[in-house]
Amino acid sequence: MNKEEVKELGGQMTISEGSRVFIIPTEKEMAGDSVDIAQDEDKVAELLAYWHTFKKYKWKLIGLSLLVGILTGFYSDSLKPTYSSTARMLIEFDKAKIISIQDIAGSTSANKEYFYTQLEILKSRILAVKLVEQLKLVDHPAFEPASQRQGFDWSRWLPSGWLPSKKPTTESTADPIETSDEKQKRAVVNAVMAGLSINPVIKTQLVEISFESPDRELTALIPNALAEIYIKYDLDTKLEMTDKAAKWLTERLENLRQVLEKSEKNMQAYMEKENLVNVTGIKSVTVRELEETATNLLNARLQLANKKRVYKQVRALQAGTSNFESIPAILNNPLVQSMKQAELAARRKVSELKERYGQKHPQIRAANAELEAAIANKKTQTQLVIDGIIKEYDMAVAKVKNLEESLKSKKSEIQTLNKKEFELKRLERDVEVNRQLYNMFLTRFKETNASQDLQELQSTVGRVVEPALVPIAPFKPNKKINVIMGLVLGFLFSTLFVFFIEFLDNTIKTSEDVEQKLGLPLLGILPKMKISKKEENPYLVFLRKPQSQFAESVRSISTGIMLTGLDNPQKVLIVTSSVAGEGKSTVSINQAFALGQMGKTLLIEADMRRPTLVKKLGWRTNPPAPGLSELVAGRLPLDECIHHTAENESVDIIPCGEIPPNPLELFSSERFKVLLEDLYQEYQYIIIDTPPVMLVSDTLVVAKFATEVIYVVKANVTPYKVVLDGIKRLRQVNVPVRNIVLNFVDTKKTSAYYDNSGYHAEGRHAYT
Repeated sequence: MNKEEVKELGGQMTISEGSRVFIIPTEKEMAGDSVDIAQDEDKVAELLAYWHTFKKYKWKLIGLSLLVGILTGFYSDSLKPTYSSTARMLIEFDKAKIISIQDIAGSTSANKEYFYTQLEILKSRILAVKLVEQLKLVDHPAFEPASQRQGFDWSRWLPSGWLPSKKPTTESTADPIETSDEKQKRAVVNAVMAGLSINPVIKTQLVEISFESPDRELTALIPNALAEIYIKYDLDTKLEMTDKAAKWLTERLENLRQVLEKSEKNMQAYMEKENLVNVTGIKSVTVRELEETATNLLNARLQLANKKRVYKQVRALQAGTSNFESIPAILNNPLVQSMKQAELAARRKVSELKERYGQKHPQIRAANAELEAAIANKKTQTQLVIDGIIKEYDMAVAKVKNLEESLKSKKSEIQTLNKKEFELKRLERDVEVNRQLYNMFLTRFKETNASQDLQELQSTVGRVVEPALVPIAPFKPNKKINVIMGLVLGFLFSTLFVFFIEFLDNTIKTSEDVEQKLGLPLLGILPKMKISKKEENPYLVFLRKPQSQFAESVRSISTGIMLTGLDNPQKVLIVTSSVAGEGKSTVSINQAFALGQMGKTLLIEADMRRPTLVKKLGWRTNPPAPGLSELVAGRLPLDECIHHTAENESVDIIPCGEIPPNPLELFSSERFKVLLEDLYQEYQYIIIDTPPVMLVSDTLVVAKFATEVIYVVKANVTPYKVVLDGIKRLRQVNVPVRNIVLNFVDTKKTSAYYDNSGYHAEGRHAYT
């Protein structure tokens, strides 16, 4: 063998042996598998519980289902045969219109909403009323009140005295507004609508119109007539709408014509008042003039600026010096320049003659005279230029002013033209809008008149593609189907009711209920006994019938008590229950006799509120036998309070004795504790029958001295929450409850919970 290798990989242990690898699951995986197995077991247990419940009530379920089936058969047999016939109609909404007037008629939109709208119209009451009136169904025999009654008449099977008396209808109770004929008609309409069935065929434009009635011919007549009435109603509605549209258009057209004429007259009157022929042409000329005036004004202002500069220079020289020749406008004047050249020439001539001649020489004088004349001419010419500059400046100022006034006038004229043009356009728009509206209504009016003439040529809202035929056989009642459905529904409802009752039942029924609802193991079960009247004492069945199922169950509980006390012997046993009537005294008596076969046993009756032990054993009750109350109170010795039984010498009994005023004070005394300690030394088993835990607190005090508590639960009676509350009260005083005895178990009903016919599979010693 090859060497083994052990490795830990990913939380898993692997063992390698040669080429083989073994994977050992981890503890978490094993725990997960255990949880899965537990969940599977819970599911199986739940299914088994359902199956057991079904088996428990199977005969009741079968009987109730058969009863419902039989009643359904009787009811179906009492029903009148009902016939049904169906007509198929095509709803058309993709129709070719000769003239489109959808906006007027408004009922031909090719969509799903239109189809369902037509479907609702078919179901409307107005068509049903027309149908009743057209076919005169008010007088039809099928709609007489007597023929409308169907179903099983239970009154035939009941005594006449059980039925309410029928009061005759008087005039005072009748409706003073609605007449009898109107009531009859309304009832027939309601009956027709109740019998009608109108349904669409999926993914088509077809509609099925069906009618149910005991009258065969009526079932075919009504669907066909309704289809024809619907088509005629749609056509009449469209004609009526077209008529109304034509009348409305005529009135509206006349109003629009008057409005159009008025708007045209208003526009013409305004043009005549303002003398307007062509506002656009006049405005264009004025605009061009305005542009020219603006251009001229701009040029004039430029010239004025130039002339103003020269003018200011001249005015400045006039106010101060007279050297006007420094002004460029004067200096550059051709005449001034020529005069200045003439002056220079005269000066040059005078200068030349002075070099030759003296001051008084005639040529000198002539040259001086010529120079003076040139200077005078220059001054004269300069003054003329200055006067011209001033004059040109004044003219430029006047020109700019005139052009500004002209521009302002042109602007005002254009603004006036704009106002007139705006008002004229408004009037033109009114005329145009009124004309378009009038033309549109005129066109629609002609279309409406044409459509009214050609309405009969257009396709209708629908057509019958498959008329209804008179049926041969009735379609209901289908007695076989009804009976089968009655059986099935009866079985289903019975099953649901049984499981609902089982769900509401919160009592303890089986050992599984003890473990699941109480969380405690089952010490044993005691079957329900059938005691005949010949039995002298039913509480001594264990001794009288030792081979009975009940006796074997008592021995099983005794064996369980012994097994639980292998390490610590169970000496003092407390027998109690949650409430009264659960059989704790019966358990105490029989367990005393059972344990008495194995050792000396003492049975103490500690239920001093309602003592029953002496009565159940058949002893004398008047006067009461001395017992526990006298013993604890110290009035009698122990020998007088202990009673020996004739049935079993190993069993002694201490009855209740005289009922004390306060049993709780008695059990809380030190004498009671000392008494139990003395009895503990003398007897091998001591069984104390105590009162119910939930009624009084006596058991809580006595239980402190017990080594084991036998808690008795009555099957199918005591709610498990009451048992839990009782166990909780014991645990609050540190008295543990470790076992449950289930009493009054009907083993025939619960046999499905146990295996075979012997002991329970898990060792809970109980017969089935």
